[in-house]
Amino acid sequence: MQVAVYGRLIQPEDIPLVQNLFNLLIDCRFEVSVHARYHEQIKNKISLGTKVKNFKTHEDIKDDFDYLISLGGDGTILDTLPLVRNSNIPILGINTGRLGFLSSTGKEDIEDAVDALKNKTYKIDKRTLLHLDSNKPLFGGVNYALNEFSIHKKDTSAMINIHTYINGELLNSYWADGLIIATPTGSTGYSLSCGGPIIFPTSENFVITPVAPHNLNVRPIIVSNDSVLSFAVEGRNENFLCTLDSRYETIDAAFQLAVRKEGFTVSLLRIKDDNYLNTIRTKLGWGADLRN
Repeated sequence: MQVAVYGRLIQPEDIPLVQNLFNLLIDCRFEVSVHARYHEQIKNKISLGTKVKNFKTHEDIKDDFDYLISLGGDGTILDTLPLVRNSNIPILGINTGRLGFLSSTGKEDIEDAVDALKNKTYKIDKRTLLHLDSNKPLFGGVNYALNEFSIHKKDTSAMINIHTYINGELLNSYWADGLIIATPTGSTGYSLSCGGPIIFPTSENFVITPVAPHNLNVRPIIVSNDSVLSFAVEGRNENFLCTLDSRYETIDAAFQLAVRKEGFTVSLLRIKDDNYLNTIRTKLGWGADLRN
């Protein structure tokens, strides 16, 4: 079986952990390939041997690879989406960061994780993506997101006006600093910090959450992900920010934008039988009694 490994940076305290991971993968006779940029980070710190290969783009892994291991936090998992694309390669997130909501496998579980990959004893969570359509090219054709799409003001303190439509009918004109369209997966991220609700991953919804709206009676709203949401933006500044997860582009009022459900999903691996409610309690402290 073939495994791709992706990471951003390696911290000194994580060197033994990463070395152990590669040792286990090689001992279990996995064919291992490391993303080229991450390989530059670790090649003088980790003993990789001669069998470990490199890859650069999604074209290098889309046909033959069985798994992709993400080493880092949730942002690192989001980085892997342009590599996985619609290949349906399952992603295992090993958390070397802080929260680790998506990258749910802890440092202490690496041996169990490799064993689960070898014996296929993991569970797969299929997560919905959102797709961005635009009348002008954006994001190099990788125009989908796992967490959220957003529109933001740029380079000014003035609010922007985001005219928002559902299936061609006007929903609202948001006077705000920005607007977030989040998937159920993204409902526990940026949208939550702006007052949006938590949505179960299997819910077939999007949540529309304004960022610092001018009108206090404008609240987040949940809509079916069968809807097509379209936007027209205006403001004092000529330019605005458009984001997909952690990626961003500068746009202007000439851009016509629409968001809908993507035609494929992303597969996240779990090696433990933790359910979603347990995750939001332990990771987010949801429902915790803080009076003691």
